[in-house]
Amino acid sequence: MHPVLIKIGQFPVFSYGAMLAVAFLLCAFLAKKRAASFGMDGDRILDLMVVFVISGVAGGRIMFVLLDMEYFRSRPLDIFKLWEGGLVWYGGLILAAICGIVFMRIKKMPVLKTADLIIPYVALGQAIGRIGCFLNGCCYGKPTTLPIGVVFNAESGAVLPTQLFESAAMFIVYLMLRKRVPSNGSTLFIYIMLYSAFRFFNEFLRGDNAAVIAGFTFSQVISILLFVMAAILWKIVPSK
Repeated sequence: MHPVLIKIGQFPVFSYGAMLAVAFLLCAFLAKKRAASFGMDGDRILDLMVVFVISGVAGGRIMFVLLDMEYFRSRPLDIFKLWEGGLVWYGGLILAAICGIVFMRIKKMPVLKTADLIIPYVALGQAIGRIGCFLNGCCYGKPTTLPIGVVFNAESGAVLPTQLFESAAMFIVYLMLRKRVPSNGSTLFIYIMLYSAFRFFNEFLRGDNAAVIAGFTFSQVISILLFVMAAILWKIVPSK
């Protein structure tokens, strides 16, 4: 584990926060740059990215806390220790989607076309962010004897680096989607299907999430629902 990336004097720079910052800066720059090529306002896209990041982190943390209320009830101050990791991606996705839609409606931006433009960079941001999870030692996999096993904690032994599995998968998704022309939500729907399918199977390898319904984890249940929803919308919403 390398939860502290570097120290500047007496001030630690935490790996998790540093990777989130890198993800935001890079993805915001790329999204703003690409917006101009489709006649969209790059500054508005940048503002929207800020909305996504703030609401995404808030939603991810809220969901993380709600799923472990027994722990946080006795340690309320730990709710604010974001540098230790602890974000549920689906919680962030849901709140970011709600806040993003409200922002786009207020600014009279085309919701689905804008989502198509931004979503490849969401995948890229995930790929970078999961490296932060790996360095922090959270979102780890089940114990393994395979050579790819990583030791985050001497007591638990080697575990699967599921963070890197997701990082690699999301980078591939980014490469698949980055040149698609923004239209009427098709890129968004494809992303949701790809991510939810990957997350469903990756959860079987995770060692930090307990089953909650019929042997499935909370994230697997959400993955199934989102995959079905996105598949239906992909078929019924006109691509233009």
